Amino acid sequence: MLISKKICDELDDLQIIRKALAETDYFSCLYERYEAQLLRYVQRVAALSEEEAQDVLQEAFIKIWRHLNAFDPQLRLSSWMYRIVHNEAVSALRKKTSFGKDQQLVIDESLQSRLAAEWPDLGYNDEIEDREHAIRTALSELALPHREVLVLRFMEDMSYEEISDVLKIPEGTVATRLNRAKKALAAAFASYSSNTKRP
Repeated sequence: MLISKKICDELDDLQIIRKALAETDYFSCLYERYEAQLLRYVQRVAALSEEEAQDVLQEAFIKIWRHLNAFDPQLRLSSWMYRIVHNEAVSALRKKTSFGKDQQLVIDESLQSRLAAEWPDLGYNDEIEDREHAIRTALSELALPHREVLVLRFMEDMSYEEISDVLKIPEGTVATRLNRAKKALAAAFASYSSNTKRP
């Protein structure tokens, strides 16, 4: 039985979980509700192709389904799902030996504006003509722990508490890692700017 979008929209996450555990078809409600944002996250953090990202997401949803009965309703479902998807994305990323050579991170204006607002001293300035390319290049040069906190904070709009849930690190570590990521990103921007200046 195909569950209609109208029925899915009338249910909150916990109601969907309860119904899905009793009737498998209701799991499609969770898939429809979270597929787009989780796919976007995989592409943002791991720079995988569309097909590779879809494969990662499919594997993640299989694991989400298998562990659905163990979900603790005291937790945020979105953070729990992001954690599973994150692990799959990182695993896929580590299997790639050519990361950064032929793949591109998915960047959008939300990250550009939030970076500029939060860190005006970042070196991300008007002299950079192609800001999207600058951000993509700078992020691709960062170590994964730095890139993932930036993506979760500025592209997925998560709080420190939510990032802590996804990455399984203390909130204080989130803050420290973000600060280090800022410095690494500033250095990457400085390198990009010096390499692209017109003679």
